[in-house]
Amino acid sequence: MLSARAASPVPFAAAGEAVWGKADTFSDMERYDKAALNALSPPDPRNESSLASTLRTLLFFTTLMIMLPIGLYFSSKVYVFEGTFGMSSRDSYFYAAIVAVVAVHVVLALFVYVAWNEGSRQWREGKQD
Repeated sequence: MLSARAASPVPFAAAGEAVWGKADTFSDMERYDKAALNALSPPDPRNESSLASTLRTLLFFTTLMIMLPIGLYFSSKVYVFEGTFGMSSRDSYFYAAIVAVVAVHVVLALFVYVAWNEGSRQWREGKQD
């Protein structure tokens, strides 16, 4: 029969007894320490480089998505449509916006192409292991 002290969830600190009663033994603590050390092991370097490569690609296309359409909009408006073709300011806004929208679509298509190839390359490398 179990005593009330051993079955109680209240911690005890009697001499030679574990903090939570007699359930914790040295082997249990050793097992918990090994589990904690396994949880702290460094990540796989292949996954680390894959993650860094993916983040680098995402950052590149994010920057390209912001800078390219804005840069093409203003440069095509001023230098191409107003400067070279001599269009009015109102007409050059319209055509420069079309150039910027086309640039957004090109960047998106390039991103999908690069992401597709990177994913299939990682799948092939993972399959060989």
